[in-house]
Amino acid sequence: MRLASIHFYPVKSTGGHQVRRAEVEPWGLAGDRRYLVVGEDGEILTGRVHERLLACVAELGPDALTLTGPHAPPLRVVPPRGTAGGRVRVVMAKIPVELSDCGDEAAAWLSALIGVPARLAWQDDPTRRPVDPLYGRPEDRVSLADAYPLLLTTTASLDQLNDWIARTAAERGEEPRAPLSMRRFRPNVVIDGVPEPFAEDTWKRVRIGEVGFRVSKGCDRCVFTTIDPVTLVRGKEPTRTLARHRRWDGKVWFGVNLIPEHRGTLAQGDPVTLL
Repeated sequence: MRLASIHFYPVKSTGGHQVRRAEVEPWGLAGDRRYLVVGEDGEILTGRVHERLLACVAELGPDALTLTGPHAPPLRVVPPRGTAGGRVRVVMAKIPVELSDCGDEAAAWLSALIGVPARLAWQDDPTRRPVDPLYGRPEDRVSLADAYPLLLTTTASLDQLNDWIARTAAERGEEPRAPLSMRRFRPNVVIDGVPEPFAEDTWKRVRIGEVGFRVSKGCDRCVFTTIDPVTLVRGKEPTRTLARHRRWDGKVWFGVNLIPEHRGTLAQGDPVTLL
């Protein structure tokens, strides 16, 4: 088995990047989901409702974030330091998290993109947010990802899912559709060469290159996966087919969540070993 690709998403719910190398920090890949978009009352705004966030591409530089979108010129955002800027408090997985507000210019840019009042917030201190204690240790921390530092998927599982989707469409007399891209599932690491689809469901620990990870739990999937990341059109898949083949505990499942055991570097092509 090998690491087929690496992905990170500087701003939660926006378009992601595929990279050849990435640094692993205790709370996730370096630069992954350290920013998010919030509404007037501090509620988190995500692509589940505001799919135009997917049209935003966020580029991380050494000292600034650059936002690019279809509605306005690119915007360079310098994260506030120290006491500069306001504070934003959000609730993630029932836990309050304090963030830094990135200013009025970023707020205006994002509000124009999605059509509702919005502000950009930055996780200046990633050690503030613990992992769910049901599946992590007291010392585990996470960025602004939904719940865990990294998400792992496998090409074998996606191939199986696309086969199921094609069968479902044929049974219903629907026109054949293009296979779903892995982009729908927004993973951090994609593994190739896994012998069986969904073998990752049973993994407990895994080493990718030089970095060891604990597999905390499977990943239950939301409506975000039904939005085409290119056209922004919503559909029934993959939820319809996952509900048929991968439904338990009232949820549908694809991929597994990882917690790093130490820092290190990942590189595309790294060997993957079960521990």
